[in-house]
Amino acid sequence: MSKPIELLAKDLNAQGGVFCPSPQADMKLWNNHPKVYLDVAKTGHAKCPYCGTGYALKAGEHFGGGH
Repeated sequence: MSKPIELLAKDLNAQGGVFCPSPQADMKLWNNHPKVYLDVAKTGHAKCPYCGTGYALKAGEHFGGGH
């Protein structure tokens, strides 16, 4: 199992999430899958149901959303 992609709060969109595939995951065109929204802010982490890539807020990062 690979280590999750560490995200900063500024990497999340206004709703507190990211899309996978993501540039942070360094995915190549040949292994892309349909774009899926992952809510990282809710629990501090999320896992893509297509490719299994994990995304997590870096330790000490907090998402304020809507401020």
